[in-house]
Amino acid sequence: MTMPAENLPTCSQPLIVFDLDGTLADTADDLVATVNALLARDQLSPIANADLRRMVGAGARALLQRAYGAHNKTLSPARLEALFHDFLAYYEENICVHSHLFEGVENSLDCFEQAGWSLAVCTNKIEKSSQLLLSALGIKERMRFICGQNTFAYCKPDPRTLWDTINACQGVRERTIMVGDSRTDIDTAKAAGVPVVAVSFGYTDQHVSHFTPNCVIDHFDELWDAAQSLMKR
Repeated sequence: MTMPAENLPTCSQPLIVFDLDGTLADTADDLVATVNALLARDQLSPIANADLRRMVGAGARALLQRAYGAHNKTLSPARLEALFHDFLAYYEENICVHSHLFEGVENSLDCFEQAGWSLAVCTNKIEKSSQLLLSALGIKERMRFICGQNTFAYCKPDPRTLWDTINACQGVRERTIMVGDSRTDIDTAKAAGVPVVAVSFGYTDQHVSHFTPNCVIDHFDELWDAAQSLMKR
């Protein structure tokens, strides 16, 4: 990916805000392994990775409900919360066994950093888990701010989550772009008045184009040109 000098941003510190799971990193196999560990503890048979991967994307609680629901088990609110805490404990102990950055992510981050952009993460993953994962993936220190589900009193799709992330980076909405893989990310960005690039390879029941992001990319090598096009608008 090359950056012609004439295409470099003219304003200081433009900001690009990334979702995490399904956007920067393929984390599904570790999430699936965590759920299957809890199922095994409860003497329930594991769910095939391919089947459970399709359940990833709406958060750990929804994943647990879907997994136990596949065994015809209904979780009470108290049981769900207990399982959620067990999920976090196991997951954080096994945070990055199979997870990896999507192809092209590091080159793309290099590209934006070299052009003077700030980088941030805004995810509905718990903040501690997000910090641990980004550290294990080797990109935590590149992020100016990491917003998790519990960083503020609200989370995506509440637009305040993105606004507060931008403010924490000393950015402005007019110079910010969001990158995500789901309807939640797209709805958040739209509500916040921020253009959004959707990746086509993340975790969503429907293709992201159905949720009308500003543009869709199939590989991180396409992100620089997409961001430049949106900034010129």
